[in-house]
Amino acid sequence: MNPARLRDGHGAKWTAVEPDVLPAWVADMDLGIPEPVSARLLETIHRQDLGYPYWPGGDPVVAAFAERMRDRFGWQPREGRTRVLSDLIQILQIVIEHTTEPGDAIALHVPSYPPFLAAIHRAGRRIVALPIEPAAAGWSLDLDRHRELFAATRPRLFVLVNPHNPTGRAFREAELRGLAEIAVEHGIPVLSDEIHADLTYRPHRHTPFASLDPAVAELVITATSATKAFNLAGTRCAVAHLGHTPTAEALDRAPLDYFGTPSVLSRIATVAAWRESDDWQQSVLRLLTHNRDRVTEWAAGHPELGYRPPEATYLAWLDFARAGLPVAPAAEMVKQARVHLSAGAEFTQHTPVASDSFARLNFATTTAVLDEILHRIDTALERHA
Repeated sequence: MNPARLRDGHGAKWTAVEPDVLPAWVADMDLGIPEPVSARLLETIHRQDLGYPYWPGGDPVVAAFAERMRDRFGWQPREGRTRVLSDLIQILQIVIEHTTEPGDAIALHVPSYPPFLAAIHRAGRRIVALPIEPAAAGWSLDLDRHRELFAATRPRLFVLVNPHNPTGRAFREAELRGLAEIAVEHGIPVLSDEIHADLTYRPHRHTPFASLDPAVAELVITATSATKAFNLAGTRCAVAHLGHTPTAEALDRAPLDYFGTPSVLSRIATVAAWRESDDWQQSVLRLLTHNRDRVTEWAAGHPELGYRPPEATYLAWLDFARAGLPVAPAAEMVKQARVHLSAGAEFTQHTPVASDSFARLNFATTTAVLDEILHRIDTALERHA
């Protein structure tokens, strides 16, 4: 995509930065949208079909979600347990309000997606920071430490981000089973954010948390969307599968219009993505694989940086602790390189964990733009070498 077109649009990634800054922060892609999505949206516009959404045979988003989970990941969602909402932050807020009380503890791996941390804090809940530790081959979980923390803090909700943002860890089935055992032992619901599932790199594979066994499936609210893998963030459409019966019943009792409803266009886009756009998504994944390898090659020339190639997502989690920068790396990169990264400190806000030396780089762009981003960071690092 042409950067000039992106700067002239409405997406925050390119329009919320100064004209000479290259954005590599918010998790949008610069790679357009699938042709089938564009075609279905245009059909709907030309039909002037923007009334209240209704399909006599049932919501097509629900059916498309069930088909995708079954065909791609081998998991069959329960019939009648899927709700269509606007986004994952809304789903998290709903789940917080229906599974916990103010002052309760909520456990999740830290560093974590900043809006999740902010939402938990604003809701007056306590964050239990579960460790995800650097290891020789990437990132790892100390399940014994997890058991200790759950026993000591007694969280009322466990938020699992799988694949993990920002580290890019694709959790192994053994790790997920260990986490499932802890959840079942304590009988606590799990919100499993699986929005990056389609962005998993070979040889790794995504395992839906609810697919592990029936006991854990009864505890899991699975949240996902087509927005990350198909570049549709602005359409505002997400899915919550309510395996946790008390939450499902609580939402059934809520007023009909309490949660709002995504539009006709957002539903059309989601269905076209999940049912018709796999060729596009696989092509994009090949480019993302190339870009990830490019970042890995570049980082190998900077031994002062801490970096582990992501196994999923299009996000690189970089540690500048040994780079000698005078201020937080994201701020320094804007100042010295005119590159906008996500500030690492945001990923541990409201917790005792420190990530000030980190920054997150979004490499979901063209190879030419990525090369210029890396070149600019090179120049800034050389100034401090």
